[in-house]
Amino acid sequence: MSKDYEVVIGLEVHAELKTKSKIFCACSTAFGAEPNTQVCPVCSGFPGMLPVLNEKAVDCAIKTGLALNSEIAEFCKFDRKNYFYPDLPKAYQISQYDLPICKGGYLDIDVEGERTRVGITRAHLEEDAGKLVHQGDITTTPFSLVDLNRSGVPLLEIVSEPDMRSAQQARAYMEKLRSILLFADVSDCKMEEGSLRCDANVSVRPWGEQKLGTRTEIKNLNSFRALERAIEYEAKRQMEALEDGEVIVQETRTWDEGKGVTRSMRSKEEAHDYRYFPEPDLPPLRIDRDWVDTVRKSMPEMPVQAGQRLMDQYGLSQYDADLITQSPQNLKFFDETLALYADAKAVSNWMMGDLTRLLNQNGMEIQDAKVKPALLAEMLRLMADGTISGKMAKTVFEEMFVSGLDPQTIIKEKGLVQISDANSLLPLIDEIINNNPKVLQDYKNGKEKAFGFFIGQIMKATKGQANPEMVNNLLKERLNRE
Repeated sequence: MSKDYEVVIGLEVHAELKTKSKIFCACSTAFGAEPNTQVCPVCSGFPGMLPVLNEKAVDCAIKTGLALNSEIAEFCKFDRKNYFYPDLPKAYQISQYDLPICKGGYLDIDVEGERTRVGITRAHLEEDAGKLVHQGDITTTPFSLVDLNRSGVPLLEIVSEPDMRSAQQARAYMEKLRSILLFADVSDCKMEEGSLRCDANVSVRPWGEQKLGTRTEIKNLNSFRALERAIEYEAKRQMEALEDGEVIVQETRTWDEGKGVTRSMRSKEEAHDYRYFPEPDLPPLRIDRDWVDTVRKSMPEMPVQAGQRLMDQYGLSQYDADLITQSPQNLKFFDETLALYADAKAVSNWMMGDLTRLLNQNGMEIQDAKVKPALLAEMLRLMADGTISGKMAKTVFEEMFVSGLDPQTIIKEKGLVQISDANSLLPLIDEIINNNPKVLQDYKNGKEKAFGFFIGQIMKATKGQANPEMVNNLLKERLNRE
């Protein structure tokens, strides 16, 4: 980004865990309910109510820790993190401080062919706060309402080391972490619903300097695009400020997506005084090795192992393998298609190309698409046997995506059968050559464009239905006889 400054980035990711009930009570965690309908005296902070730990949340934390190569603590505890905010009904959050459930670990990312290992500082369990619903823009709203449905939803906060050096690396880390959480089946990772949120700590320092610069924290980045753009802007802002002789202030900032800038929210002291102390209503949590081993045995194939399998068994590139293993649904689609049509590269190309493009355009996930593995496999077979050309296949695929009809039906309805009969094509080729003697002479004089002209005329005359490879071979044969 700069020849004078190095960017240093660390991320704090909050993943909402995939449990049916909240972390300390039996209230539902379902998204989208009417405000304040999924609350009870425990999660709404009534005095004297006692929390009870959700075992499934602990299982999810252990799974994540194992996937991130972390050490699972045999002894950990919960703490009260004290602060005042309207959406925190108890005026403290039950979290973990000095003895988290997961310690250490790492995650490897690949950006522009370079592998970087990002350290994991810790991952700890905590309860989510409620949600403030502003009546208009946050800076001008006359009042805000509090919805406690989210209060008490189980979170796992995953804190990285400051090992990333670009916005692209930060995005790659976040994407890789998301795929791990999805494969481990511990979170649905729907960023648009707030079940995966990220805070970015950004600082800059002169190249060669070991001491970290003053950092700012960008809160609640809820998309990969926002994460990348916010870090790029903030790093540039800090560099320009230092060049102008300004002092970087440690503060919390927010990202304005519309204006493409970060804005100051509040100053941040060197250390918050949250007055942590052990949660007196919850006993310490002891996790024996049998529990960890049981969770380990239940772990599904993870993205790293799945990606290596795709490269070893099918010869796919690292890039293709990474894209296919972005989610377990992607991998399932690939494996099921490959079981029906055994050309891994062809399957990968269509998944990463046309399918991904159409999914993105329509804001859909692969599991919701009308194109199923059997339909893609059938279309690929029709391409391989010459029934349709690659260009026709794109038309067929788009129609399959919209209607869910099988390729044969679409081909019949649209009259897309490829002409692969030499006896049908040769008279047409002869006619086009005979009608263009000047172009024929150009070809004989070594002008390559003349060959392309003939190809274009043949495809135009057949409305694009002639087999391109056959046309190419027959035309060369005829021209070389002239």
